[in-house]
Amino acid sequence: MLAAIDHVQLAAPPGSEPALRAYYVDVLGMTEVPKPPVPAARGGCWFETGDVRLHLGIEPDFRPSRKAHPGLRVTGIEAYARRLTAHGAKVTWDDDLPGHHRFYSEDPVGNRLEFLECEPG
Repeated sequence: MLAAIDHVQLAAPPGSEPALRAYYVDVLGMTEVPKPPVPAARGGCWFETGDVRLHLGIEPDFRPSRKAHPGLRVTGIEAYARRLTAHGAKVTWDDDLPGHHRFYSEDPVGNRLEFLECEPG
C-alpha cells in the first residue's frame, strides 16, 4: 500500500549545481541535504523543507520538461510569489483549478514548478 511520496526527482544539466543551490536555497527557502557517497559522485543536489524533498540529478543530455512538474503546496501564496519575483523568478498565475490559488515558475535550468494553496472555506 502506498503511504506517501518520499521525494520528487528532477533532472538538470552538468555543472548546474551552483545555480540550483542558489535557487532552491535562497529563492525557495529550502535546505540542501548531503547526498550519500555513491549518488554524490554522480553530481546533483538534494533539498528539503518540512516533508517536501526534491532531488536534482544530473543528466548529460538534459532537456527541461515543459509539462511534467511537481505540485508544491504553500501557505501565504501571494507573499511567496512576491518572494520569487523579488529574486528575479517569473511567476505565471493560473486560475483554472477550482478551490485553489496557484502559479507556475521555473528553476534556473527550466524545470517547471507548480505552487498552490487551497482557498479558505
